[in-house]
Amino acid sequence: MEFSVSGFKASGIAAGIKKENTPDLALIFSEYDSVAVGIFTTNKVKAAPVLLTEDHIMDRWARIIIVNSGNANACTGPIGIKDARSTAELIAKELDVRTDEVLVASTGVIGAPLPMDAIARAIPGLVSEMSEGGIAAAAEAIMTTDSFPKISSIDGEAGGQPYRITGISKGAGMIMPNMATMLCFVITDINISGTLLQNALLSSNEVSFNRITVDGDTSTNDMVLVMANGAAGNRNLTTEEYDDFVMALKKVMTDLALMIVRDGEGATKVVYVKVRGAASEEEALKCARTIANSSLVKTAFYGQDPNWGRVMAALGRSGIMIREEDVSIWIDDVQIVGGGLGLGKDLEEKAADKMKNSEFSLIVDLNQGECEDFIVTSDLTHEYVSINADYRT
Repeated sequence: MEFSVSGFKASGIAAGIKKENTPDLALIFSEYDSVAVGIFTTNKVKAAPVLLTEDHIMDRWARIIIVNSGNANACTGPIGIKDARSTAELIAKELDVRTDEVLVASTGVIGAPLPMDAIARAIPGLVSEMSEGGIAAAAEAIMTTDSFPKISSIDGEAGGQPYRITGISKGAGMIMPNMATMLCFVITDINISGTLLQNALLSSNEVSFNRITVDGDTSTNDMVLVMANGAAGNRNLTTEEYDDFVMALKKVMTDLALMIVRDGEGATKVVYVKVRGAASEEEALKCARTIANSSLVKTAFYGQDPNWGRVMAALGRSGIMIREEDVSIWIDDVQIVGGGLGLGKDLEEKAADKMKNSEFSLIVDLNQGECEDFIVTSDLTHEYVSINADYRT
């Protein structure tokens, strides 16, 4: 599939930030002035590149995104801010743009300073490696514990002019974006205003990255950036064209979000936790998130055990008022709980068979209203513990 976007070039190289000689420095460059918008971690501990990029993106214009993996540049104090700013200055000088047109992101181990000498040496090569098809190399360079690069693309049309949206992301653990370590960068050549692009991002984020969880951790570095350079040449968007663009952006971001869950550290299952019959959408989401983040529920997913008692316990501590006797629970189309009571071993055995699949749904009906919501999660495995126990070694 073609991922290149008109007016953008990208690259990804090994700069020596990671211990092993693997790609760890990525660049996305717009040849034209670009509208740029972003969403950032709600964690109170924010990495230096988050703070710098929040400042640089305030005017909603940018030309460059530069990303390193292997080092989060978080909890690094004043030197971290200095290093993030130096990274922006180095790449801005190399590409002859203003420093405030550079957006910086980092991912990796928290608490260690960036190896700025290695980054400075690598930047000329990073620029020389840029190409129209380089976005795939950039997707590989932003990986940490990811097992595969995550990239998605879709084509659209506005004012008779074709445009493309391409996004890349990284994340496998520390995932519960609440705008885990989660990064996403989207580029498009559509001509769109900053206000409309920000609105499109916010609505797309709600149904994609804000509806996934791997382990309930919100990172210090979470960031979603979108750049639109207008190279498609369309004029002002009609309402219908804008709606089509939002649908396309949601598709790309949802694709990437699901890839993150499928690649959850050690994960063997993708589970759609759906809560319906809630008194409000807020309560439905709160219940779904509580269930999806429960370690006991997630280990039951791994064990292919329809242990509905763990689900009931999660509902009871979700913070909303529930009536136990009204709750019904299904695994896909197999009902295992009705009126708050189990429906027997035979149905649980059928549900266990459903849980052998790599993807399935856990459906909860609260029978308190008409509202519903969902969270996509993964199971919790031995491998998740092994990966995170050895992460720094």
